[in-house]
Amino acid sequence: LVMSATLDGEAVARLLDDAPIVTAHGRLFPVESRFAGKGAPLLPRPPSGPGSQDTPEKLISQLVLRALREEPGDVLVFLPGAREIRRVQSLLESAGIDPSVRLMPLYGELASADQDAALLPAARGTRKIVLATNIAETSLTIEGVRVVVDCGLMRRSMFDPATGMSRLETQRISRASADQRQGRAGRLEAGVCYRAWSEGAHRSLAPFTPPEMVDADLAPLTLELATWGTHDSRDLRWLDPPPEAMLASARDLLERLGALDTGGRITAHGREIERLGVHPRLAHMLLRSRALGRLPLAADLAALLSERDLMRGAFGSRDADMRTRLEIMRGETTSQAVDKFALQRARRAARDLLRQADDSESPSPRQQRHQGADDAGVLLAFAYPDRIGRRRPGAEGRFTLANGRGAYFAEPQTLARQELIVAVDVDDRERDARILLAAPLARADIEEHLADRLRRAESVEWSSREQAVVARRTVRLDAIVLEEKPLPEVPIEAARAAMLAGIRELGIAALPWDRESRELQARIEFVRKLSLAPADPALAWPGMSDDALAATVDNWLAPWLDGVTRKEHLARVPLADALRALLTWQQQRQLDELAPTHLEVPSGSRIRIDYVDESAPAVAVRLQEVFGLEATPRVGGGRVPITFKLLSPAQRPVQVTRDLASFWRGAYAEVRKDLRGRYPKHYWPEDPLAAEPTRGARRRT
Repeated sequence: LVMSATLDGEAVARLLDDAPIVTAHGRLFPVESRFAGKGAPLLPRPPSGPGSQDTPEKLISQLVLRALREEPGDVLVFLPGAREIRRVQSLLESAGIDPSVRLMPLYGELASADQDAALLPAARGTRKIVLATNIAETSLTIEGVRVVVDCGLMRRSMFDPATGMSRLETQRISRASADQRQGRAGRLEAGVCYRAWSEGAHRSLAPFTPPEMVDADLAPLTLELATWGTHDSRDLRWLDPPPEAMLASARDLLERLGALDTGGRITAHGREIERLGVHPRLAHMLLRSRALGRLPLAADLAALLSERDLMRGAFGSRDADMRTRLEIMRGETTSQAVDKFALQRARRAARDLLRQADDSESPSPRQQRHQGADDAGVLLAFAYPDRIGRRRPGAEGRFTLANGRGAYFAEPQTLARQELIVAVDVDDRERDARILLAAPLARADIEEHLADRLRRAESVEWSSREQAVVARRTVRLDAIVLEEKPLPEVPIEAARAAMLAGIRELGIAALPWDRESRELQARIEFVRKLSLAPADPALAWPGMSDDALAATVDNWLAPWLDGVTRKEHLARVPLADALRALLTWQQQRQLDELAPTHLEVPSGSRIRIDYVDESAPAVAVRLQEVFGLEATPRVGGGRVPITFKLLSPAQRPVQVTRDLASFWRGAYAEVRKDLRGRYPKHYWPEDPLAAEPTRGARRRT
């Protein structure tokens, strides 16, 4: 027989081979639904940024005040968490409600006496407003309630398989939960439910709350399946199959704890863990601690982590140190913030765990009854090896965890200055997780008890931050660098490889390009594009474009990087020599023949040829220096005419041509006329082919 007020009955029936469904309507009085009205948001959303943090709470406060005006009786208000409860309580107190109306919060972390007070009926002549989380949805009966105000939200723990951590998310409730909450107003008489969303939005809610299976930590389930001999969850019939990512994360954790072997089969240690009946993390800690003679301390820690936090509300967030909880639990210190009910439960749980884990037949050391709280860190590291954290340099209170996540203390803590901690409880909603509970950890304890997790390595790599090759000897614990020292000697090949990685990152433009190297690059690329592909690919001209050089940089630049370990050292590289070395001796000779560096003009000047445009090598020369030059010179074995950029005496362009003969016959006359007027002291003959070339000014004749 399966009974539930909120489960999808048809899905359960299908799983049970179409078992019959019996629907039983409880004794409920009618409850009227009053939606927030037209124009209201679909659902009030959780806080998303500055200026909007009170918006959902303001809406709820207004609905509560409306309910007090319109309806008699006590009011039950559903809110997602303690933070929202405190905000709504503050807003209602500021609104000046009647003194006969009492505000009663109700949530799990509240002291048991305050919880009991919220459940009792209001005194004669008074009313009460109970501000509750979904703890009041099904499990508690609150006397006197005939009005419900529902925010439509709930807080839900979501496990992230990528980080191995859980986070609390504020989500919309399902229609089934909304109906369940509404029903609280009809237990004693006809009631009213104010819903902080529109009627249209109500129809868009999910019909049922997603099962815990799809977003929970599945390590306990995975271990139990392995105990049964089930290695593949797909062999079983599920109402809701567990997500494969969640199972993979659970298997990874259990392998690291030694509970499963690499084939997913349970180990002897795993069977001991399963026998203890607590989360595998805590069970592993208990068993490791027993072997070290520290079982009583481990039992205390496991009890504290299994129960509600001993320190209530803001007091707990101001002191995230597990050692404080241990001292309170042992009666070594007191605090006005202590939840006495939670303290009693934790002490009872610690005794039970100690009795359960203390195997008198085990060859373990004698268990010491009084063990210092300072040993808590190493024991917690057994349970949470992935949450060992190292403080970030220069950032007090901010840590890098072994799983790669960042984490921080939201409030000032003595632990914030610790070099190493174990973050046993975190809120993973933000980019960096917020640390809720932690303990300090000594490096010596890691070396002694977690040596198998340490990875020592020597690395030579390019550092983007330092723009240099960095050679280090490191000691790592997963994503944490525990120790880092420079290598006294750096292998030459490793330094070259790292520098090449840096050049690939910086780009080929970071090399020390000068005029000589750029011109050589352009000449080779000109000849390559001009040449036919040889029968032997080894004789082909190398590609010289920036992209081609970048693609082959490891091959041609490596021999020239000895002693080059920083970006600024690249200035030492003889880049033109490195490019020239890509050519065979025969290609170097052909290069000078097919793509000479200079052209000698009639004046006797040697003018540099520019090959940047491979299709049109060019020279820039004063017009007077090429008098007498009838035919256009060619390069590339006579196949490509040189483009002449003819200049005035002031080095300004006056004509661009690839056909000097046509220029002399045609455009020269107009150019001569213009230049004679602008430069009268210079020689501008009518017949340029018969004239003597000149480099400078010459009196006209």
